[in-house]
Amino acid sequence: MKSVSAQGCARGFGFGALLGLCVLDFAAVSSEGHDVWPTAAVIAAGLAALLWPADLRPAWLTPQVRITVPAVVSLAGTVGITLAGEQRVFGPGEITIMLCLLFIAVRHCPPRWAVVCGTLDAVAGLALPVGFYRSLSDDETLGYLVIGLLLIGLVGLLAGYLRSLDFRRTVAVAETRRDERVAIAADLHDFVAHHVTGILVQTQVARMMADSRTSRTSRSDDLDPVLAGIERAATEALASMRRTVGVLRDTGPDEAAHRPVGDLAGISGLIEGFASPIQKVTLHRDPALPDDLPHEVQAAAFRVVQEALTNVRRHAADATEISVGLWCEDHRLMVVVADDGRGGTQLPVAARGGGFGLVGLTERVTALGGTLWAGPRVGYGWEVRAVFPLRKSV
Repeated sequence: MKSVSAQGCARGFGFGALLGLCVLDFAAVSSEGHDVWPTAAVIAAGLAALLWPADLRPAWLTPQVRITVPAVVSLAGTVGITLAGEQRVFGPGEITIMLCLLFIAVRHCPPRWAVVCGTLDAVAGLALPVGFYRSLSDDETLGYLVIGLLLIGLVGLLAGYLRSLDFRRTVAVAETRRDERVAIAADLHDFVAHHVTGILVQTQVARMMADSRTSRTSRSDDLDPVLAGIERAATEALASMRRTVGVLRDTGPDEAAHRPVGDLAGISGLIEGFASPIQKVTLHRDPALPDDLPHEVQAAAFRVVQEALTNVRRHAADATEISVGLWCEDHRLMVVVADDGRGGTQLPVAARGGGFGLVGLTERVTALGGTLWAGPRVGYGWEVRAVFPLRKSV
C-alpha cells in the first residue's frame, strides 16, 4: 500500500511539473510577441497523449496515434513558421513532451513502429532550435542540437532497457505458466491413470465372475458392487479431466515430466519437515474435512501450502508463528497459510527466487475454477489464501 501511495505521489508530482513547464512555454511565446496558437496546439495534443487515462482511451487511440499526432503538429508548426520567415519560439514544456513521447514510443510501441515514431519525435524535438535560430551553422544551434542528441540518446537507452526488462518478465511468466501446465498435465495423467487402472482391474474381476458357473442370482449379487466401483472410478476420471483439461489446450501432456503428487494427508509431513526450533508451524484441519476430495484439488492444495512455506523461508525468515488452515465452507475447500514475519530474510538476493511461484499457483488454482489471493495481513505478516470449489461428480 505504501508503494502504491508513493507511486501516486510521484506521478502527481511529475504531472504537476509538466504542466508548470508548459506554462513557461506560453510565457516565453507571449513575451516574444508571437502567436501562441502553434504552441497551444502542440501542448494540447501532447498533454492529451500523455495524460489521457488508460481505461478511458478509445480503441483507435493506440500508442502510435498518441505519439505521432503531437510530433506531426510540432514539426508542421516549425516548418510553417520557418518558411514564413518568422521565429519558432519554444520552451521547456514542448521539449519535455517530445522526450516523454519518445520514451513511450521506444518502450511500448511495436518494434517497427517504435523506430518510426521514435525517429519522428526526435526530429520534431531537434527541429525546434533550428526553427528558433533559423540556421544550422550557428554555434548556439549546434550547441542545442548536441544537447538534444544527448537527451534523446539517454531517454532512448532508458526506455530500451525498461522494454528489455518487460520482455524478459513476459517470457519468464510465459515459461512459468507453461511449466505449470506441463506439471498439471502430468498430474492429470496420474489421476486418470489411477482411475483407469481401477476400472481395468475391476473389469477383469467382473469378467472372471461372469465366466463362473454360479447361479444367476448369486452372480448378480456379487457383480453389483464391482459394477458400482467401475461406475464410480469412471465418473471420477471424467470429472478430473473436465476440471483440468481446459488449461492444457495449448500444451499437450508430457508423461516424461511425471512427478509425485501431494495430497491433504501429505501436508502434515510437509509441515513437520519445515518446522524448526525458531519457527512453529501449526496445522488447523477441520475434523469434518473429508479425505476423499478430488485428487487434483488435493494436489493443488498441497502445492499452495508448499509454495507458501517456501516463500516464508525466502522472504520472512524472521517469522516465528506460521499457521496452516484447511476446512470446507459452502462446498468450497479453504486453504490459508499465514505468518507473523516482518520481511526479514537470511537468504542472499540470488536465492530468493524470481517471484514467479505465485504465477504458477494462480495458473493451477484457476484451472480448477478456484481463486488465489496473497498479500499482507493487518499489522504485519503475510497471508496466502486459496479457495477451491468442490463440484459434485456427474
